[in-house]
Formats: sequence, structure tokens, C-alpha cells
Amino acid sequence: MDKAAPAERRGKRIFVDKQSPQAYGALVQTAEAVRETAAEAGLDRTLVELVNLRVSQINRCAFCLNLHTKAALRAGETTQRLGVLAAWRDTEVFTGRERAALGLAEATTTPADAAVQEAAYGEARQVLSDDEISAVIWVAIAMNAFNRVSIMSKHPVRPVPGPRQTPSA
Repeated sequence: MDKAAPAERRGKRIFVDKQSPQAYGALVQTAEAVRETAAEAGLDRTLVELVNLRVSQINRCAFCLNLHTKAALRAGETTQRLGVLAAWRDTEVFTGRERAALGLAEATTTPADAAVQEAAYGEARQVLSDDEISAVIWVAIAMNAFNRVSIMSKHPVRPVPGPRQTPSA
């Protein structure tokens, strides 16, 4: 059997969520359990969305950034905080609890640096409960998985109709 892909299929991405719906369904069920865990731990929706967005920024997942920006705004997050999220350490707009969660999410997403991971975990221990720490880590793990699905599938981000501002010269 010839395992080479036909010429018309080479380079074309499949949506792995559509190609393997059973596996994707299991991931969705995991995300639902993580959402319940986060709520039970007392993490509000805006904090969960900040974690989702920061993880998606690190992973450069345009589809998830688009999706979770909308979710964060619906949950009551401000455009100012969303605008500076990538530089959260350099601002004063995030609480100590949010900063601890964001640091822990980053350490979960990029675990190669053990010292950074230990520092982030230590900071989280000072302001987050055991349940909150576990929930933040699970939110980051789930978001990382969804980022990989969208990145490898090349899920598109389509423009939203409406007025656009043009940059001034």
C-alpha cells in the first residue's frame, strides 16, 4: 500500500477535532471538568479567562486568543487589562492573586526552567489555596491542549464585519 499522500492533499491541514471526534470529545469533557474544578475552587470566570489568554499568548494560538478575548469581555474583563496582559509583570492592574495565577500558568506552559517554575509555585503558595493552585494548573493544561488542536489544525480567525479604524500616516 502506498503511504504517500496524493499531491492534492499534501500540505493541506485537517481539523483534528473533526477528524477524530471521539478524542476531541474526551478533551471537551476534560475541559468541562476543569471548568467545574475552577468554579469549585473559587476562581472567577475573569481569572480563568486571563489564564486561558496568557497561555494562548505564549503558544501564539490566534484562534484561542480570539475566542477567549470574547469570553473574557463577556465575563466583565476590561480592554485595558486585556491589552496589557502580555506584559502583566510590568503593570499594576492585576491583583496579587491574579499575578500568582498568571505566573503559575506560565510555568505550567513552559516548564523547562525549573527555577522559574519553583519561584512561580512558591509565589502561588503564598496567595492561592491548594484547590486554587490545582485548578489554575488544570486550566493551563487544558488550554495548552486546545491550543495544540487549533495550531496544528490551523483553525482560521475570520474578520468580524464592522467599522475598522485605519492607521494614520
